Amino acid sequence: MKKSLLIILSLFSFEAAAQESGTASPEKMNIVKTNVTGYVFRNINLSYERAINQWFSVNVGFGTMTEGKVPFINAFLSDEDENRFQNLRVKATNFTIEPRFYIGQGYGKGFYFAPYYRYSKVTSNTFDFYYDYNATNGVTYRIPLKGNGSTNGNSGGLMVGVQFFLTKSQNLVLDLWIAGAHYGSGKGDFNLTSDVVLTPDMQAQLKEEIENLDIPFVDYTVETNANGAKIKVDGPWAGFRSGLSIGYRF
Repeated sequence: MKKSLLIILSLFSFEAAAQESGTASPEKMNIVKTNVTGYVFRNINLSYERAINQWFSVNVGFGTMTEGKVPFINAFLSDEDENRFQNLRVKATNFTIEPRFYIGQGYGKGFYFAPYYRYSKVTSNTFDFYYDYNATNGVTYRIPLKGNGSTNGNSGGLMVGVQFFLTKSQNLVLDLWIAGAHYGSGKGDFNLTSDVVLTPDMQAQLKEEIENLDIPFVDYTVETNANGAKIKVDGPWAGFRSGLSIGYRF
């Protein structure tokens, strides 16, 4: 009798343990986030992260910067050169795919490092540009031009960050991008058009003016003609990533 009672109690214990295991909540594998620091730079963005297993996930992000002034333009152009561009506005889009390798608790939590690919495109409005033409008679003429164009870049990089779950239910997520940098190549065309028919001497001075802008991290060539200039961007494309994202895990 005692032996039968022990067997029955053991079966009940096994069933209870199985039920407890079966009702345990599974890991939440999806996170939707937005980088709140990006909004300071007019960057409206959204990303989706999917955990594949405990230590590996894939994060896909999209962002668009609404049309406005060029961020930090005074960091790479002198005041004189910046004043040559009147009412210049740009807009941009980017797409990023980012495999993440977690070295912390996993399933989207803890420190991670993430190699990534990013596609970016920057488009300008129709802006005004001018340069001062020094004629052979000693007189200086201001030559106005209209400009517009776009450029795009493909780059790869590496980011290091850490992600936290802020609530007991582990639904609210904080993702800190500690530092990331990418490098690649960019291509694009910008056109400057003048209502004035440019002489060969005027074209030569315009070419020199544009080449002397010396914009960092961008390689470009300048071709001029009687109607203006064409600027071809073809060279390195670099960028830096850092920020703070808030998200929801489900």
